[in-house]
Parts: sequence; C-alpha cells; structure tokens
Amino acid sequence: MHDPTLVRARVTDRFYKLRQRFGIAAPRVAVRSEVAWYWRWAGLILVLACAAVLAAWMYDAGRRFAGFDRSEVANELAEARRDLQATRGELERLRAVANAAESRLSIERTAQLKLAQQIRGLEQETARLREELAIFESMLSAESRTANPLSINRFSVVPDVLPGEYRYRLLLLLAPGSRRDRDFQGRLELVVSLTEGGNNAMMTFPEAGDPSAAAFRLTFRHFHRVEGIFRVDPKARVENVQVRVYEAGSEQIKAAQTATPG
Repeated sequence: MHDPTLVRARVTDRFYKLRQRFGIAAPRVAVRSEVAWYWRWAGLILVLACAAVLAAWMYDAGRRFAGFDRSEVANELAEARRDLQATRGELERLRAVANAAESRLSIERTAQLKLAQQIRGLEQETARLREELAIFESMLSAESRTANPLSINRFSVVPDVLPGEYRYRLLLLLAPGSRRDRDFQGRLELVVSLTEGGNNAMMTFPEAGDPSAAAFRLTFRHFHRVEGIFRVDPKARVENVQVRVYEAGSEQIKAAQTATPG
C-alpha cells in the first residue's frame, strides 16, 4: 500500500509546478509578427541614406557658417578660368606680334649688311678707279717723254692664306697714241727666285703643260689689271719675283719689273 504522506507530498509538488507555469509567476510569452529580410535591408538602406543626407547638410551648413560657399567658389573658379583663357589668347597674340617684329628686324639687319657690303664694294671700286685715273692722267702728261709704250705699275707679291701660296698684282698701261688701231696681245710670265735647303733655285710660271696658262694671256686696249696666285714648296723661301711681258709672236721682253714678297 502507498504511504498517504508520500502521496500527499507528490500532489503538492505537482500543484506547485502548475501554479508556476500558469499563474502570476509564470514566464511571459511575446508574440511577434515575422518581417521579410528584404524589408529589413530596405529599412537599413533608408536609414543610412537619411544619415548621409543629414551629414552632408550639416557639413554644408558648417562651411556656410564658417564663410565658405561652394556656389561662390564655383563662380570664382569659372571666372578665373575665363580670365586664364583670355590671358593665354593675349599671350599668343603678343607672341605672334613679337615673332613678326623679329622677322622684320632680321630682314632689316640682313638688308643693312648687304647694303654695307655694297657700299664697301663701291668704295673699293671708286678707290681703284681713282688710282687708275691718276695713273692714266700721269701717263697722258708723260706721253711725249715715254720711250716704251708698255709699262708695269703697282707690281706687288704677298703671301696668301695657305703655306707656299703667293698672290701677285700689277697694272699694265699702254701709252696713248701707241696703238690706236688694235689691242695689245701677248702673254705674262713670272720668274720666281727662291732658296730651298740652302740651295738657290728658280721657277717659271706658267710651267710647260700648265692648264692654267690661259690665265697668263693678255688682251687689252689701254690698261689692264692682273691678279693671280702661284704656289711653291712651303719649305722654300721666295727671294724675289720678276714679271715679264711678251708681245704675241715675239720672244723679246716688252716690259719687266721685280718685286720682293712683303
């Protein structure tokens, strides 16, 4: 048989547990409706967007409060860009004007240089003509006293640029009245006396078979200026040079003169 005390205790314990589950001390139960996940994400995005807009507004309001206005800065930047573009255009125009002025100046300088060269050439030509005129006038005044109708004037020999080269110049004159009917025709000859290695030597120009012999032929009526170059061994020393003039068809010297290189 069951003990009445033990049965009573078990009944009391079960009753106490029922009271805890359904009575005042029973745990609370919350009933919530189920929300879809995409609505949750949409709400989160909306909240973040509102926060971003609010932050931007607060940032812009703070800058305006501090004296900074984006619209004013944008207007000033656009104006500065327009001014820069206008300045660049003006700079290009001024550069074009400067280039044109420089070109004109260069042309003027070139023209001045050419004009100066022409003036120097004319001055030299005038001096040469004056010299020839003076010689010709002196020859006219001494016509009656001149035994030889052909004379050599202003004969000079000077070293040229390259070693062993010498330049010679002379003026040939015919006495007026000596040849009124025809030109003087003849040839020129240079006899060069030089020293080479302690030995004396002599050279004649033009040499036999020299292709430049045509430059030594003479044809003139009243006067003739002769200028040319002859070459010797650079190691040789030219002592003197004699120029001889021959008339065509004759081996007799018509006129001669000697000069020392200076």
